[in-house]
Amino acid sequence: MNFTVREAIRIGANYANLRLRPERGPMPAIEPGQFVQVEVPRQKSAFLRRPLSVNYADSRELWLLIRRAGAGTNTLCDLNEGDRLNILLPLGHGFSTNVSGRVLLIGGGVGVAPLLMLGQRLTVKGVDVKFLLGARSAADILQLDLFRQTAETFITTDDGTLGHHGPVTSHPIMNSDFNHIACCGPLPMMKAVASIARQHGINCEVSLENTMACGLGACLCCVEDTADNGNVCVCTEGPVFNINRLKW
Repeated sequence: MNFTVREAIRIGANYANLRLRPERGPMPAIEPGQFVQVEVPRQKSAFLRRPLSVNYADSRELWLLIRRAGAGTNTLCDLNEGDRLNILLPLGHGFSTNVSGRVLLIGGGVGVAPLLMLGQRLTVKGVDVKFLLGARSAADILQLDLFRQTAETFITTDDGTLGHHGPVTSHPIMNSDFNHIACCGPLPMMKAVASIARQHGINCEVSLENTMACGLGACLCCVEDTADNGNVCVCTEGPVFNINRLKW
């Protein structure tokens, strides 16, 4: 599907939020936690598509939150209004939205991307949502205004420049009672959150970021060994998994 960049928002030196409109609409329905595969334009060294979480989507618009990590993402972060992209979407399985009670959504770094849309969907349904966002420093806390507009938001930073000083698992909100946790971010962070959820008997889902080349289950780059079904492709069975399925 072809898209045009409607707005390219630079966030500091290392991030960008691309707001795209389909050249021929409407957009297909996209669930929070699903991802897309983006063809990198004008970059011969980045011949593979880049997998990116959906930050926000409706029938007319798609948002992608991107961190500079190499040639491909650098090119995407440098796009401007009017540039065009070819995108495969929607891919994978997202977060559960049929949850109730008190829900904690935990994001680390650019892993916060899919949680904004998830929080918006849940709050519309009347779910009591809290966000817990962690990053290395204040400069790496992304889209804070949008998260705060959606639900009560708590912050941690590794260097203490914003919010609670320390990892997300050290924040006092982790001692509160929740019915459900959804988490996306660095693997060590997700494993630590999963451990706490298990200790307290809290249902928990995480979004894995295994290397994905095709996004369609053909290349087998993203295989994860699960407790219930052996080796599965994260791109087709995930990227969101209940922690009970994972050998963590």
